[in-house]
Amino acid sequence: MNGRNTSQNNLDARSQITSIEKDGFWLLTGDGELFVSFKRHPAFEQATIGQIFNFRENFGDFHWDELDIDIELDALKHPEHYPLVFQDARQLAEKKAKYE
Repeated sequence: MNGRNTSQNNLDARSQITSIEKDGFWLLTGDGELFVSFKRHPAFEQATIGQIFNFRENFGDFHWDELDIDIELDALKHPEHYPLVFQDARQLAEKKAKYE
């Protein structure tokens, strides 16, 4: 299943999810195949397969509208430059409740 590329520069480019595994999924882009780890992007852990496959690409950014997740290509290629781990609102609320 392919994501929809909305980039005006290269309308023929297509990125796609090639495999979903227990610890993440593989995203094939024009720059190669990159692994999206559930550890670094935990909001995907509870996502359905359909939600993971339902993304769009725009100028090297990947958007999962249904999950409210945006990831830049550079963050996937160079995760060491992006030390913060994505947390969704539910995860933040759970952590906050622990400290109250």
